[in-house]
Amino acid sequence: MNLLRDMCYPTPSELALAARALADEHPGPVRLRRAGTSRGGRPLWLLCVEPSGRPRGAGVLVVAGAHANEPVGGATALALARRVLHEPALRAGRGWYFLLCADPDGAALHRTPRPRSLLDYHRNFFRPPGPEQPEWAPSLLPPDRLPPETLALTALIDELRPALQVSLHGTDLGGSWVQLTRDVPGLAEPFAKSAAELRIPVETGASDAAGWPSPGPGIFVMPQAGADPNGAFHPEDTRLSTWYHAHRYAGTTAIVEVPMWASDLVDDPAPHPDPRGALRILAGRLAADAALVARVRERSAGAWEPAADPGAGPGPYAGAGSGAGSGAGSDAGSDAEAAALLRAVDWTLALIPRITVEWTGAGAPAEATAAAISSIDAFARRLSLRAAAMLLRVLRAQGHPAAPGLDRLVTGWCEEFAARFRARRIPVATQVEHQSRTVLATYERLVAEGLDGARGPDRLGEPDGTVSA
Repeated sequence: MNLLRDMCYPTPSELALAARALADEHPGPVRLRRAGTSRGGRPLWLLCVEPSGRPRGAGVLVVAGAHANEPVGGATALALARRVLHEPALRAGRGWYFLLCADPDGAALHRTPRPRSLLDYHRNFFRPPGPEQPEWAPSLLPPDRLPPETLALTALIDELRPALQVSLHGTDLGGSWVQLTRDVPGLAEPFAKSAAELRIPVETGASDAAGWPSPGPGIFVMPQAGADPNGAFHPEDTRLSTWYHAHRYAGTTAIVEVPMWASDLVDDPAPHPDPRGALRILAGRLAADAALVARVRERSAGAWEPAADPGAGPGPYAGAGSGAGSGAGSDAGSDAEAAALLRAVDWTLALIPRITVEWTGAGAPAEATAAAISSIDAFARRLSLRAAAMLLRVLRAQGHPAAPGLDRLVTGWCEEFAARFRARRIPVATQVEHQSRTVLATYERLVAEGLDGARGPDRLGEPDGTVSA
């Protein structure tokens, strides 16, 4: 895509147009279908690259855009679809299916298609609270409260019964890592080789996967039944997420993370001299930063309050982000947008006290690498920064007198974050290339190990193995 050469992340509407053009150009093997509808009435598009020859094994489902603030996945999904289409061996007997954006409403509120700096990225930042995230909602809500995006995703998994589900994610600053619901033997080598060639650090102590088994640098295997369900900082149970839904059909899920800005600090294997002391310092800073944001939030209470308790279920998105996709508009210009932003602010702030207790409690690690502490440092910085950035959008739209002071705080935090981690930008095309290589390496290792669920057509929805429209 020319967008990638221009360092631009494609929006959901641009992805849909490109996918439609690909389907029109290759009407035999490629189809574009609507897999569902978001809360705000936006389509959930599934790009299908059908198997060449008779189906002989379960296919691959690639999910992009599950987190609104991680826009690289859609570009990777489209690049993978083109590669699979033009390399028949990759789809010999197996279909590949690409959900181009799992949360188009969230993507409409995160309006930074071409961020030039961390500050630019956070100017129009949005990340929904956990119950409104398609993949995490099942771990936080009862079945009758699940959002339509989650229901559409689980319905796809039920229909396709993929041997491999891949969820494409990104991080603002750090390195690359992979989370697996089952170990994929041999993945660490090609993953590390790709990262080294593309000058992307491997995040060897990712805070998202703290305490999880690691069969190789940057590769983490999620907890299984009977184990502690969480990493150190998850309010959710990963085993109840849509990632584990594929296990119903003997499938495996891989979550591939890639950074927008890289930092070599997250790839430092040296032992940290005092992990518990460092965590106490980080907990104190996080609590103090969160308190600053919370005080501004309290002073601004009363206008455009959230429509519901963030833990009660998804709130209204209808009408939010009109014109989004073009990147137009920078503030919370409607009641629905402001309410969504404030729900996310409140959810983020509510997480912090539990996290600081864990960091200062008896369970804090006595041993850790410098990489692991750096990853936790970055995690702490982004929590308070995200809450402040989303609150700032609402205050700017209100013309609130607290907006200029909060703007200075967000600016300073972004500059400190980038300076502390010596951030260097990773081109969008490089992010896409690394994610693509990692997805293909995961698939190839599954096939090589015989873990691809090759049970023939009976795994799919129709007698001949095709997928019904």
